[in-house]
Amino acid sequence: MSRLQRGLGALADAWSARAVRFGLLGSFCILVGTLSPAYLPQASPVWSVLNQLRWDGVVFEVLGTVFTMVGLALLLETWLRLRPARRRALGRPQLRHWAVLAIIASPLLIAPPVFSHDAYSYAAQGWMLSNSINPYEVGPSVLPGYFADQVAWVWRDTTAPYGPLALKMSHGIVVLAGYAPFVSAMLMRIPALLGVLLIGWCTPRIARRVGVDAAAASWFVMCNPILIIDFVGGMHNDSLMTGLMLLAIWLTLMHRQWWWGTLIVGVAAAIKQPALLAAVVLPFLVVPVSSWRTSALTLRAGARVAASVGLAVGAFAGVSVATGLGFGWINAVNVPGMVDTVSPFTVVGHIIQWVVDALGFDPSGRVAIRASRTVGLVVFAVGAVWLAVRHLGKRPLHFLSWTYLLFAFCAPALHSWYVLWGGALFPLTRPSTRWLRAAVVVTAVLLSYSAMNFALRNGFWLLAVLLIFAVFESVRGHTLRQRWEPLRGMRPRSPL
Repeated sequence: MSRLQRGLGALADAWSARAVRFGLLGSFCILVGTLSPAYLPQASPVWSVLNQLRWDGVVFEVLGTVFTMVGLALLLETWLRLRPARRRALGRPQLRHWAVLAIIASPLLIAPPVFSHDAYSYAAQGWMLSNSINPYEVGPSVLPGYFADQVAWVWRDTTAPYGPLALKMSHGIVVLAGYAPFVSAMLMRIPALLGVLLIGWCTPRIARRVGVDAAAASWFVMCNPILIIDFVGGMHNDSLMTGLMLLAIWLTLMHRQWWWGTLIVGVAAAIKQPALLAAVVLPFLVVPVSSWRTSALTLRAGARVAASVGLAVGAFAGVSVATGLGFGWINAVNVPGMVDTVSPFTVVGHIIQWVVDALGFDPSGRVAIRASRTVGLVVFAVGAVWLAVRHLGKRPLHFLSWTYLLFAFCAPALHSWYVLWGGALFPLTRPSTRWLRAAVVVTAVLLSYSAMNFALRNGFWLLAVLLIFAVFESVRGHTLRQRWEPLRGMRPRSPL
């Protein structure tokens, strides 16, 4: 049987599963929901079409919100129903999860940016480079026009926090789109999809290497509604960063050498800088350290880490110099924290600030928020050191996944796509049933937050409350009433 025939067979098998068709319906509902003020900028050309169809009134805003809420609930329910252990228990055949994702996510391929306007910022930054303006020095508003008008108002005057390779890719896509603003934003899905392909290709291969059920690992990552929404729908450049990081890990495990993987990490960091952390773990995938008590082993391990990080930083610096953009992103590291999100330490800071303001102790209205965010960064630093001591030597993927997750929840800003940095690695850490269930709950919470944020933009928050109730019932039914199994398979081929 040819590879094409096997691929078509996998798609047919996936289509035969009712849960997959539910997921397709969910994505289609979200596609319909994108045609509303919560998603479309005022400058979008889609509005002229909607105006002609008379789909621009309050009724359509309500319908868009309802469709989006239903779509989110269906995507979550699909993910939980496709769990390999559940399908085995029901006597159903396992599916190829790349085929499942291809079917479920297909409506989002033609959707405007979903749950985020970052793709419009990418397009505007590419347009700036086309006009010889450095996005590290000024914001999109310096160049008025449709590109700048598409950008969310909060980011129009901010400089770019992304790596230089990400900006150059945005520039190339703008040229490819013929300098059309909306088309440029839509084509930002190309590098995001490349990242998804890398994630889907590497995940089962790494899983087999480390002794994890490959089907379960692929299910957790590839069918995850956050990946579908944020990487396929939202087009975030985090997708390509994560895909390259997984490619570096797979190459290191496959060839038992970390040099090439480290160079790939440097390239990934030129897209988004957090990828550099992966350079720390690659040497330990080749030569684990069972204990830090032996000074000679510790020194040799430290030398390998220093060489790996140095090589990754060198590759990153080389790309930065080659692009001619340099390191101006350093001036924008605080940009993500300029908006309030559901970040735990930001939320706590607002609660404390409310009390402080009520007592009249802080005229500025931000002291408690800043202090709480600082505490979050301290917690992250201490936690990262603890994770390094406990896991880095023997279980490097544990360290990498949990450190990324710790950063996502301790940083001043929490976006669901940040969680995917560590979330894509999470099933590769051989998590217990308890942690798997916790991951499902966290996913449901993040989806509920995104839904509430969307509904507030459209002015119908009560509909999001109904969705949150449906999500709660779905998660409760799957996590409390059904048996779960840890993601453990054969003995690992590579010592970790």
